[in-house]
Amino acid sequence: MLVVMKDHARAEDVQHVVDLLTEAGAEAHLSQGEVKTIIGVIGDREVIYTLDFEGLPGVEQVIRVLKPFKLVSRDFQAEDTVVRVGSSSIGGGAFGVIAGPCSIESEEQMVATARAVKAAGATMLRGGAYKPRTSPYAFQGMGVEGLKLLRIAGDEVGLPVVTEVLDVRDAGTVAEYADVLQVGARNMQNFMMLDELGTMKRPVLLKRGLSATIEELLSAAEYVLKGGNRDVILCERGIRTFETYTRNTLDLGAVSALKTLTHLPVIADPSHASGRRELVAPMSRAAVAAGADGLMIEVHPDPERARCDGPQSLTPDGFASLMDDLRPRLALEHKSLGVDA
Repeated sequence: MLVVMKDHARAEDVQHVVDLLTEAGAEAHLSQGEVKTIIGVIGDREVIYTLDFEGLPGVEQVIRVLKPFKLVSRDFQAEDTVVRVGSSSIGGGAFGVIAGPCSIESEEQMVATARAVKAAGATMLRGGAYKPRTSPYAFQGMGVEGLKLLRIAGDEVGLPVVTEVLDVRDAGTVAEYADVLQVGARNMQNFMMLDELGTMKRPVLLKRGLSATIEELLSAAEYVLKGGNRDVILCERGIRTFETYTRNTLDLGAVSALKTLTHLPVIADPSHASGRRELVAPMSRAAVAAGADGLMIEVHPDPERARCDGPQSLTPDGFASLMDDLRPRLALEHKSLGVDA
């Protein structure tokens, strides 16, 4: 249920509604704009629907929401959420570019990549310390040592850092080093992890699962927001289809659909979606045209020797060329790189 308050409703009228909901055992989540306040209600539907709010002071309208996701929907919040991380922003016209290698391999590799992507205009640095690999014999990442190297590289060039949380038991450790906590495609419906990240004061980058529907992605994000963490970035990274030429199928229709359904920023990952270096640039341009709020691009100083995902990684020069190509396109879409001057 959504309780829509009248324009410039008094604080005591809003609090009265919240108090009634609390007494009924429901949770109240406030979305406060400059003019209007909307109260999102979560709890036992049968109990909530018996409450009569229409006649209360300051209440304009009561809307019964049938969607399984509520806090992430535009019904709850019409204006775009802007996720701010240090001097970087994503959403609301701020375009974020998260760039870096698939896996952290050495301090030299990370620092060289960080300098290159920063110079080209990236707004955040990525790198995998814990790697979910299909084969148990593949490189699994450097763990905590990798986190330390990622932090060193990010601090040297002044970029916030993004890395994946692979296990809920590692969430606290990863949060000590990372500015943004990534939930990978295989963990999108790891509800225990989503609950934990909802209580943490770190933005969450949530990737769509290999076979997840749009509704399932939004419902996964709902877990995080329900825990109190409103800083969530959704990522379309390609879904599994019958096509085998590309690694996955980049669903740009989902990007456009998500922009109508949710106020959360939506980015695209053309590297994992295509799995082919030559397709990253055209898919990036397409994602901008589809309305994406940002991109996640894999960049490695020497892709041929990368320990993970070399075929889909851009060289630093290739990334710089892509950024030069994107800037005028962002201007046409009325977006700007999300970095404070």
